[in-house]
Amino acid sequence: MEFTFSDEQQQLRRSVREFAEGEIAPHVMEWDEASHFPAEILPKLAEMGLLGVIFPEQYGGAGLGYIEYALAIEELSRVDGSVGLTVAAHNSLCSNHIYKFGSEAQKKKYLAPLAQGKMVGAWSLTEPEAGSDAGGTRTTAVRQGSEWVLNGAKTFTTNGHYAGVCVAMAVTDKSKDSHGISAFLVEKGTPGFKPGKKENKLGMRASDTSEVIFSDCRVPAENLLGEEGKGFINSLQILDGGRISIAALALGMAQGALDAALKYAQQRKQFGKAISEFQAIQFKLADMATQVEAARLLVYQAAWLADQKSARFTAESSMAKLFASEVAVRVANECVQIHGGYGFIKDYPAEKFYRDVKLCTIGEGTSEIQKLVIARGLLKTK
Repeated sequence: MEFTFSDEQQQLRRSVREFAEGEIAPHVMEWDEASHFPAEILPKLAEMGLLGVIFPEQYGGAGLGYIEYALAIEELSRVDGSVGLTVAAHNSLCSNHIYKFGSEAQKKKYLAPLAQGKMVGAWSLTEPEAGSDAGGTRTTAVRQGSEWVLNGAKTFTTNGHYAGVCVAMAVTDKSKDSHGISAFLVEKGTPGFKPGKKENKLGMRASDTSEVIFSDCRVPAENLLGEEGKGFINSLQILDGGRISIAALALGMAQGALDAALKYAQQRKQFGKAISEFQAIQFKLADMATQVEAARLLVYQAAWLADQKSARFTAESSMAKLFASEVAVRVANECVQIHGGYGFIKDYPAEKFYRDVKLCTIGEGTSEIQKLVIARGLLKTK
């Protein structure tokens, strides 16, 4: 077994860390307070290849694997989870759906500019009445001649206001339940397609989360993505990789919270000495570090399996996402506790980690859904 990263992977980590600390860190609270989507850093992310990490060079991608992808998301999220989430949704969901199930023409038209960072992508599955039960989709797509007409609304769409293209799931045959859901490519500016309400969130406030609305939205027949009726099934496959990115997102924020707690514990003095010298604080730090390291092993095991191509990694990605997200919540909580009263104010990073990490136990499948996925794998049930 090999537990070390290659020189190239280590260099990638250093490059992303330097970028995050130099160009993201100074603006984190400013962006958070204003719920500002940091479009100004997208060109730099694109230049570094981070908007097309896992896609071949022939489509404008960096031609790297899930190990490198997880490293990048971890390092971005260690400084700001909002930026990590923006990059993750763009790569793992929208772009990856096109890469895995799109036609060659669709890949050239949409994947190439997405991977090159010329536009941002969005992926719309969740609806007001279809969350964990995504099979309960109500948005419809009806074939009319050479077009599909979409009607309905999606919610919790990352990058919804800024996406140049959106991959959206819609019912094409109601009689077939989840096997009657198809995926469609909808370009920004298409008549009848618009972003709706921008959500005012607890955390991840610099990441854009919004509704997207379809009102007699007509798209060409060739914008059907994948086979008709396979959209929901394909979405589940896409979520396998997406959960690795959310696990890496959680891992990065957990590491960031641990770093903040370590720094503060060595600076803060009580009773004449740094609080890091008290056993109560040392035990907290030891538990936090151990849990973060355990999460890291699960995350990179899942990423390694994803890179093997032939291996299934559904259970492993769910385990990584479940464990890393729950660890991130616990570590962020202890980070606040170690900071004491200062953990409750915005002058220190503890409170932001505390707000941001909770999303990881919800997005791309709640912790409860991950447990169902893992249990079904163990029991070999459908």
